[in-house]
Parts: sequence; structure tokens; C-alpha cells
Amino acid sequence: MGVGSPSPHRNWVQNPPPNPGKEAHQRETYQAFDHLQQLFHDHCNALVAKQPANDLEVIRRAPATRTVGKSWRKRGPRRRGLRCASGIQRFSWTHVEVALRMLRREARLRREYLYRKAREEAERTAQERKDKVRRALEENRLIPTELRREALALQGSLEFDDAGGEGVTNHVDDEYRWAGVEDPKVMITTSRDPSSRLKMFAKELKLVFPGAQRMNRGRHEVGALVRACKANGVTDLLVVHEHRGTPVGLIVSHLPFGPTAYFTLCNVVMRHDIPDLGTASEAKPHLIMHGFSSRLGKRVSDILRYLFPVPKDDSRRVITFANQDDYISFRHHVYKKTNHRNVELTEVGPRFELKLYMIRLGTLEQEATADVEWRWHPYTNTAHKRVFLSAE
Repeated sequence: MGVGSPSPHRNWVQNPPPNPGKEAHQRETYQAFDHLQQLFHDHCNALVAKQPANDLEVIRRAPATRTVGKSWRKRGPRRRGLRCASGIQRFSWTHVEVALRMLRREARLRREYLYRKAREEAERTAQERKDKVRRALEENRLIPTELRREALALQGSLEFDDAGGEGVTNHVDDEYRWAGVEDPKVMITTSRDPSSRLKMFAKELKLVFPGAQRMNRGRHEVGALVRACKANGVTDLLVVHEHRGTPVGLIVSHLPFGPTAYFTLCNVVMRHDIPDLGTASEAKPHLIMHGFSSRLGKRVSDILRYLFPVPKDDSRRVITFANQDDYISFRHHVYKKTNHRNVELTEVGPRFELKLYMIRLGTLEQEATADVEWRWHPYTNTAHKRVFLSAE
């Protein structure tokens, strides 16, 4: 090695050999840091959503610069805080840990719920297969072709089944376990940039559901709406859509895990269209559910009736959901007794028709990932002949 030749050790220090393991570890570290930073910002937004309006302001300071020698260097962004009536609350990594625990808990509860749903669906499918074999044996008919290979095994398992245990536990026990114990908390909002008629319709829906609250949509995203509703204990989120000023869609999303039902609105008549109606009663109404005899019909009936609290016996307010040919007619009345035999009905409004076209198992922001429980297929050859909400 000559006098002017560079040292091999120096070259190795300046240009170290590639280390794939170290690079992968650094890449994973950067990804984890980015994920924690996103969780931190989401947690900040959740804290902001919990605070009352005009009482809290998020402080965001731009990165400052300072002179070091003769060169300019950027100083990192200052700490982020909340300015409220009590002063400034600073965030630390403790808040990130709290956010991580909250997300882990929500993910765990969601996994447990999906596991129970999967087990229930498997048990229901097995029970339907056994019922088909039982009916074929009782009526002395041929066993269905798809069940002939396992007919003997199904017949053997029928000996251990007894009557009276159908429908005891199902997903309704998990989704609506507090129904009848605690009053539902309903939040009503609209699509973005609503017209004046859609705002009127949202106000009238607020009068339909006792204790409901209406929220202006503004520029809020669906995910932010759902997170704010979960943080404030909202049980159901209703979103109304329109087309050229006419309400055409209603989404009912049950929180925190679902389901989410999608309805089409038609023949909408609002209270604002009828003069001299007076004030609407806000008492807890009695419900009339008519024509929901199929399994899907009972599912839709549960989604709709659990939006209302338990009424008192002396309530004079009645709300009707009447199904006919899969069109659900909504009517709102109050009644009074004229004598010991006759009752006088007065329609309060609004009135409209609902047409179900989809049910998803998740909440509203999980539209891209949630499983579809049921979907209406209008372009099949027998779509105009079939009814789904009634067994007739």
C-alpha cells in the first residue's frame, strides 16, 4: 500500500457494506413511528370532539428556524396542546398509550363480536340442514340431493335435539343487549351541503324519535362522525340523503358494532307541506309493526323498533311501520277516546315509504370492509315476484 493510497478501513467506515436485516429493521421502526404519530393525532381529534364548542382551540405552531453559525437550521415543531378555559393541556406519550389501549380494546371487542357472529351462522346453517332431514323423514319424502351423503350423520344428531330452544341466543343479544333497559340515544345528520328541504326533513325526524339530537354535517367525514358518536354514547346514527331537494335515502347505523341498514325513501310528505298542523307530541310512542313475518323481516323490525324507547301505558302517540310487498309505510298518529268504544285518530306526520336494499354487519365508516348480510338484487328475472320481509 503506497503513501498516497486511502486506508481500506477508512473506506469501509465511509461506505459500509449493505445490511438487509438492519435496513428492514429501520424500515419497520419508521413505519411503527408513523403509525404511532397517526394514533396520536387521532386521539387529539377525539379529545377535541368531546369538548364543548367555543371552549377549546387546538394550537398548531409552524416549525421555527434559528441561526447556528452561518447556516440556517429548522427547529422541530413545538409541542401541540389544547387551549381551553382552564389553561393549556399538554400532550405526552401517555396519551398515545391511552389511544393505543382504546384502539386495542375496540379491535378486541370487534373480533369477539365477529367470532360470535360466525359461530352463530355456522350453528344456524347446521340446524337448517338437520331440519330439512327431519321434515323429509316425517313426511316420508326423498332427502334433498345435497344432503344425501351426510343424511345418516344428521339423523344421528337429531336424537340429541329437543324442541323449545330455537332462537334463544343470537346476534340480537349482542347488538341490542341494552334494549328496553336504557333509552336509545339517536343522532340525526344529513349528507354534505344539504338543501333547505333536507334540513326540514331532518328536523321532523328529530321530532319522531324521542330524545334524538340533530347535528349539522358541515365538512365532517363519516369516520369522524362515527368516532364522535361512539365517544358520546350514541346508540344509533341516522344519515338522510337527497336528490334535488327531495329526500331519497336513509341510513340507520347501530353503534358500536352495527348493523347498518340502507333504505330508499319515496312518497315523502313533510309536516312543512301541510298547513295548520300545530305542534307535534314528543311523548314516547307505542309501536305497531305489521307484516314482518320472515327472518329478514324480523331483523328489519328489530333495527327499526329499537330506535324508540319503551313507552308509558298512558301515551297517546302511535307510530306504525306497515310492510306490504317489501315497502314499509311509516305513519305517525295521535289518538283520543271519544267514548268507551270509539277512538279518533289524527295524523301528525311526516309520512313516507321505506324500501330496504342492503344490510351490512359493520358500522357506517366500515363500508369498504364490512360483510354484507343481505342485499337486494333488482335485476334478476324473479325480482318483481319475490317478497323478502314477509313469509307470504
